[in-house]
Amino acid sequence: MKRFTQIGAAVGAVAFMAAAVTGCGTNSTSGSTNSTSGSSGSEPTLVLATSADYKPYEYHDTSSGQDKIVGFDIDVANAIAKQLHFKVKIEDMDFDGLIAALQAHRADFVIAGMTATPQRKKSVDFSDVYYQAENVVITKKGDNIKSLKDLSGDKVAAQLGSIQEDAAKTIPNVKLDSLDTIPTVVQEVLSNRADAAVIENTVATGYVKSNPQLQINKIAGMTENGSAIAFPKGSPWTKKFDTAIEKMKKDGELQQLAEKWFGGGQ
Repeated sequence: MKRFTQIGAAVGAVAFMAAAVTGCGTNSTSGSTNSTSGSSGSEPTLVLATSADYKPYEYHDTSSGQDKIVGFDIDVANAIAKQLHFKVKIEDMDFDGLIAALQAHRADFVIAGMTATPQRKKSVDFSDVYYQAENVVITKKGDNIKSLKDLSGDKVAAQLGSIQEDAAKTIPNVKLDSLDTIPTVVQEVLSNRADAAVIENTVATGYVKSNPQLQINKIAGMTENGSAIAFPKGSPWTKKFDTAIEKMKKDGELQQLAEKWFGGGQ
């Protein structure tokens, strides 16, 4: 799915502790991190790479006086960690660098509202889909956008390396404005530097709520996006995560997390 000017921030601690297993995760040296805290040391620590500019999936929350990365994806990762008995260390980086981090073994998995496209599958492995969403177009209020053809010749913003960028490329004669972060993409529309932006619906909802001069335009034929977790090729964790995701679907935990963060389920 998703995403920029660089986001640099020191972030606080995220951890889940449960019964012990042996093994160890990947050490990482790039980006800002949420470090895990105290444990017996018998659980492995897995490095979670994400791009924390994608509220409500993952974003920086400073409301407690500390800078923490929170969101739907983080809750999903922590729930899986609790099931599989590992600790989580978060690395925050640009979205278009996440696949490279897996390939270089600087991260054990990526959870970032990412869609398992055929192109990405050539480079990394993916879990089963854990959440479905769809693309929409945001514009200033009063615009009447019914199809991508209505944006023909317009300047349209989207996040660099995202499937929304791919969708924007299909607009006839589009002037594509590819940017590093979602806040920057939205700001282009707010400041009239772009006529529209292609964003995922769950993310767009939050921005429209806080910026009443914007509106969401649902476009017929826009594809759904299935979020999945990415791993280095051949990772032993892929199937384990699939088992945990299936359990969360069956026992309703994924539904509860979706309602918490999006106000609706699957």
